[in-house]
Amino acid sequence: MSTTTLAPPRPPLLSWLAVVSITLGIFAIVTSEILPIGLLTTIGADFRVTDGTAGLTMTLPGFVAAVAAPVLTVATARLDRRVTMCVLMVVLAAADVLAAVAGAYWVVLASRVLVGLTIGGFWSIAAGLAARLVPPAAVGAATALIFSAVPLGSVLGVPAGTLIGHLAGWRTAFLVLAGLAVVVLVALLALLPPLPAHQVTGARVLLDLLRLRGTRIALLATFLIVLAHFGTYTYVTPFLEHVTRLSPAAVSAVLLAYGVAGVAGNFLAGRAVATRPRAAFAVCGLLAAAATGLLPLAGGTPAGAALLLVLWGLAYGGVPVCSQAWFLRASPGTPEAATVVFTSSFQATFALGALLGGTIVDAFSVSAVMIAGGLTALVMAASFAHLTRPRPA
Repeated sequence: MSTTTLAPPRPPLLSWLAVVSITLGIFAIVTSEILPIGLLTTIGADFRVTDGTAGLTMTLPGFVAAVAAPVLTVATARLDRRVTMCVLMVVLAAADVLAAVAGAYWVVLASRVLVGLTIGGFWSIAAGLAARLVPPAAVGAATALIFSAVPLGSVLGVPAGTLIGHLAGWRTAFLVLAGLAVVVLVALLALLPPLPAHQVTGARVLLDLLRLRGTRIALLATFLIVLAHFGTYTYVTPFLEHVTRLSPAAVSAVLLAYGVAGVAGNFLAGRAVATRPRAAFAVCGLLAAAATGLLPLAGGTPAGAALLLVLWGLAYGGVPVCSQAWFLRASPGTPEAATVVFTSSFQATFALGALLGGTIVDAFSVSAVMIAGGLTALVMAASFAHLTRPRPA
């Protein structure tokens, strides 16, 4: 249901700069969310907690974002999207500052709750705004640009933040992110046009979407592959430091290689999902299974670990694109609702994966969690291929 008319066309350059500002916003959010991956052992040592307990810095934002995505989207359904996103950027900056000045571990966890609120609200709104900012012919390219912020958080954000953390302390890394959030806030205020509610997403729309078979298949596939990924990737730094025995600088370099491969995987999957969506998603699962499952066997050497991390990045870089595409295929008439369900399921499983992975790490070893993740990704690929195979006429 449309509540307003569309804004008049704006100059193409200004429209694309607005898309870039949203991309930077998601980049800041994703980097804030996953930065602890590169600093997990440092944060844990500072507060004298185990790697598994330090993994809560990854778990909490995901669980909060899973709830915040539908709740905030419904609660702010009639508010201007520009205003909502700017407020959420203020919350993100406050969260990063709070983490940087935390004197106790519970304060860090409180800051991560605020990060979760930002993720759930901003991502659900921003991911579907391309169609309101650029001409119809450019919507696909603009959407791809916005989603490229997800792997770019790995390719630039985490390695850079990890390097800053090792050189100047992990608190400094969070202060730098707070500064980035302020820069994004200014960009959003300067470049985004007013974006009054265009398509109201209510609770009934979300519930109706969950009843569709295509949505349930997308939920299952997303659950398994994201569970596999974040149950393992959250603890990749302890693996590289304790098993591969890399220095902090070498860990940053390997994570950078992972991120570069992730960007490539994002764009490759974006092309493949347009023509062969079933194969694209299944291949992502198979490659992720191979990379994580083989790490305990071949990741003991720097070359073996680096090669498998590149394969892993290539595989996971395509996951958000493939997953989002399947949710949109299930409900093409309600893209914002599809994005909300995608965001909520993605973040909930991300948090659960980090939590279960931490349990396995503390109870067994970091190698054991890699094997468990590989098997889970293999189950994802097999079940998805089976459930989406063409039905006989």
